[in-house]
Amino acid sequence: MNSKLMIPIVALSLLILMAIYVVVNPSYEKSIRAKYYYEIGEYKEALTLSKEAFALNVYNRMASTITAQSITALKYVDYINDAKKYIKEIDEIATHEFITRADKAKIKIICEIMLGTYKKLAPSIITDPKLIDDSAAYHQKFETLLEKVTR
Repeated sequence: MNSKLMIPIVALSLLILMAIYVVVNPSYEKSIRAKYYYEIGEYKEALTLSKEAFALNVYNRMASTITAQSITALKYVDYINDAKKYIKEIDEIATHEFITRADKAKIKIICEIMLGTYKKLAPSIITDPKLIDDSAAYHQKFETLLEKVTR
């Protein structure tokens, strides 16, 4: 057989064997499903599947990466959900005819907590840009509110 033809055939065979291994291996199958759920924004499901995949094979780097990224994404989701809740609470306070010192203190504490929490968020290259942008927008709102309350 021609040696020029032999090398591509061996390489293709190895690639096919590797693909079969990934598809048949339950750890990698769960990792692929976890990656799918991560990509569509279902971070809790991605975290669950990636932890299961990692438990099956501790050398599965894909599972390890998806686990870490899902945890990061869930921190952003939690921050955004908390921000929505607190902004709604602050809006309710702002509708009062007179804002008391206690209300101002409450707003100040909420803003300081949310600003501190934002500093702990650490995005990576594959963190969903929408999560990063949304959390940055809320961070800016809390900075603005804190400036207004501390005047």
